[in-house]
Amino acid sequence: MVVNDPARETLAKRIAGDIVLSPSPGATMRKWRNLFQVSQVEAAEGLGLSPSVVSDYETGRRRSPGSAFIRRFVTAIMEIDEARGGRYVQQLARISLDPGEVFIDLREFPAPVTIGEVCEALKCDVLVGSEALSQDVFGYTVIDSIKAITMLSGLDFYRIFGASSERALVFVGVSRGRSPMIAVKISPFKPRIVILHGDLGEIDPLAVSLARHEGIPLAISRMETVEELVEALLGVYRLTQ
Repeated sequence: MVVNDPARETLAKRIAGDIVLSPSPGATMRKWRNLFQVSQVEAAEGLGLSPSVVSDYETGRRRSPGSAFIRRFVTAIMEIDEARGGRYVQQLARISLDPGEVFIDLREFPAPVTIGEVCEALKCDVLVGSEALSQDVFGYTVIDSIKAITMLSGLDFYRIFGASSERALVFVGVSRGRSPMIAVKISPFKPRIVILHGDLGEIDPLAVSLARHEGIPLAISRMETVEELVEALLGVYRLTQ
């Protein structure tokens, strides 16, 4: 699949804008480089620079990069991905980035946080994947589980992933957890973690089995209300700014 030029240009502008408007442009550059699974060495080669220069920008040892450098950086990581088959360019270009009615909150972290940090903020019991708590998460989506089931088409489901599938999907209004995990199983994109919240009794064994089979950490948030859960996630978001 080849992403058409308008879609590619829109994606490039989004990435560049995210870097320019970030209070920590270097950290945001690192975030996007990691999302595209491009190493510092590869990015440096694409830019015609030494890896230490890329490292200096990302860690803030150099002044914030100018617009010309950011344009070159975005072009480099996108071209590296396209040379590998364009997996991430295709994924990001096809996803609508505007939250819909089923989305209570959808955000990208300015800098990555770990699964463990998200779980701690949401007072989670981890059912599957405790060994993955040190992995990075690049954003989160809070989803009204009932509305998602009744309103989202298959194509609409892509929208829950925002700018990256490497995020926390938090389903609220959950009773047993089967439906969210079935939806995640049939999706071509997989989140970093699924977190369930609601009037939870016994979690459906199928939900746990699907999480193990798909290799996706599964947790239950013990926050009292959805409002508290969203505020806790906003607290994590603000810490990355």
